[in-house]
Amino acid sequence: MIPLSVLDLAFITEGSSAADALHRSADLARHAESLGFQRFWLAEHHAMPGIASAATAVVIGYVAGATKTIRVGAGGIMLPNHAPLAVAEAFGTLESLYPGRIDLGLGRAPGSDQATMRALRRDPASADRFPHDVVELMRYFDAPQPEQTVVAVPGAGLAVPIWLLGSSLFSAHMAAIMGLPFAFASHFAPDLMEEALVLYRERFEPSERLQTPYAMLGINAIIGETNAEAQHAATSLQQHFIALRQGRPTTFPAPRPVSWNSQEQRLLESTLRYTFVGIAEDVTQNISAFVDRYSPDELLIGAPLFSQVDRRRTLSGIAHALMSPAHKAEQGY
Repeated sequence: MIPLSVLDLAFITEGSSAADALHRSADLARHAESLGFQRFWLAEHHAMPGIASAATAVVIGYVAGATKTIRVGAGGIMLPNHAPLAVAEAFGTLESLYPGRIDLGLGRAPGSDQATMRALRRDPASADRFPHDVVELMRYFDAPQPEQTVVAVPGAGLAVPIWLLGSSLFSAHMAAIMGLPFAFASHFAPDLMEEALVLYRERFEPSERLQTPYAMLGINAIIGETNAEAQHAATSLQQHFIALRQGRPTTFPAPRPVSWNSQEQRLLESTLRYTFVGIAEDVTQNISAFVDRYSPDELLIGAPLFSQVDRRRTLSGIAHALMSPAHKAEQGY
């Protein structure tokens, strides 16, 4: 089986606090590490009452400090919200503290609404500078040149892996021509996944950072002891997603009986089509079929569940069924 990794959104569940969410993320990362998962990524979202990872680099530092071997990174940092130098310094600091364990995934979406963008002092045109900003950021991680006037300290000379993230053809093409690894957000925006994957692989140009294309695809998994239990648990993600799409984000809701109108049902079926729900045997078979069909180089798996017990059980079920003994040995487990 290919390498398996975890995407965690540090959900602030209904009735809990951001501190609770961050402690749960560290606990889930330790559990993922014990199972042999490759990496544990967190994402930048702002002004979201249900997500605690807005200060993503800070959370990465906390999670890396709570673990020993698993790679910890950003899936991702929304680069237009930040000066490239500031990102290089933050991730240079993380790499200095946790050498060989830090990943930097970059996106060009705002991770917020228009009002929050203004509060972040983001220039509305900053997304247009994304390719230039990525190049600038990469240069800060190179060894400093004699004539260089601005140097990232820490950062310069550190080999922090940089990924491009996306849900469109733009990021796939950019990752290909820059010779960078690419992660596609098929766990919530699957429509262009196949086309993006083909484009990335066909147009890939080797670079000093990467000689052959490397594509990671996102999926969600929700495992229950019974199918009915899993379907009930999945209502948390459904409620969260519909509320977000309707412009009324909330804390991550507890599972409860729900009834969707036809438009909402079509939205859920379309956007969450790679959310695999059921008992462990069925979910892992569906994941295997997904891998066989699309041949990603790695999977990034979200476990968007209200219960921490259920999150841990979902990762355990996947690891026990799909992670080979050889991979576990390679990861030191």
